[in-house]
Amino acid sequence: MALPPEPAPIADSALALLLAEPFRITRPARQTLPFIFASPHSGRLYPHGLIAASALSPLMLRRSEDAFVDELFSSVTALGAPMISARFPRAYCDVNRAQSELDAGMFAGPLNMVVDAPSPRVQAGLGVIPRIVRDGAEIYRRKLAPAEAEFRLAHFWRPYHAALDLLVEETLARFGVAVLVDCHSMPSALSVPDIVLGDRYGASAAPMVTQWTEAAFSGFSMARNAPYAGGYTTVRHGRPDRRCHALQAEVNRALYLEEDTIQRKPAFETVRARLGQALAQLVRLDASALDTRATLSQAAE
Repeated sequence: MALPPEPAPIADSALALLLAEPFRITRPARQTLPFIFASPHSGRLYPHGLIAASALSPLMLRRSEDAFVDELFSSVTALGAPMISARFPRAYCDVNRAQSELDAGMFAGPLNMVVDAPSPRVQAGLGVIPRIVRDGAEIYRRKLAPAEAEFRLAHFWRPYHAALDLLVEETLARFGVAVLVDCHSMPSALSVPDIVLGDRYGASAAPMVTQWTEAAFSGFSMARNAPYAGGYTTVRHGRPDRRCHALQAEVNRALYLEEDTIQRKPAFETVRARLGQALAQLVRLDASALDTRATLSQAAE
């Protein structure tokens, strides 16, 4: 089936760049680790059509970004693991949501696709096509054309997840196990620690994976599953019974980001180096111990 045509009525050079390369995968010369890293919310290439349709300034639109998280975790490639990073912004399409998590009320007509019953998250404006930015401000001046939903899902959501699925499958085939780390940042206004690890309360990763990860990041203050337990990506890929483990890692923006201006703090490189040391420890996890029997026995403890 042919992809839907571009709905933007104006020439949109940023959109053209995104259509040509909606995400970027950085790979080591040879993958030597059963790890995959993903940065779904650090995209900062904003289609002009989005800016024109928005009631918000470009800076306000960026409030939903996990700004520069792809850079914070970039050392993983040199360690031997691939990383996939979305280039499109979260305010345009949130790939940490199911494609059916749509707010039908955002659109000027019926949607010709499966739409879930409204969840609290979607009702709050945080569906796969967000209605609001982080501070609760409404993104759009008016309702969107229904074709816009299919366009964004077809050109951004589905290709991103197809590529991530393939990275996981390749890793499983090569190593017999896969550990996916979904990388995010969180607002400091929530009074959160330095790092929050989410394993969906033990459902998306074996206990030893979460415990090892917490030990690797012991140089930071940490919490588990509160306030973030994991989103769609950990649901999709966190299957310990199938030797696929998924964690969501949230970094407090106060460590590295001027949140009002979305600029790197002077401490940015120091924080990146500290994270690099933690990641180097993380990938020393003995993957051979991550078999189904070990997972089940630990879960029963």
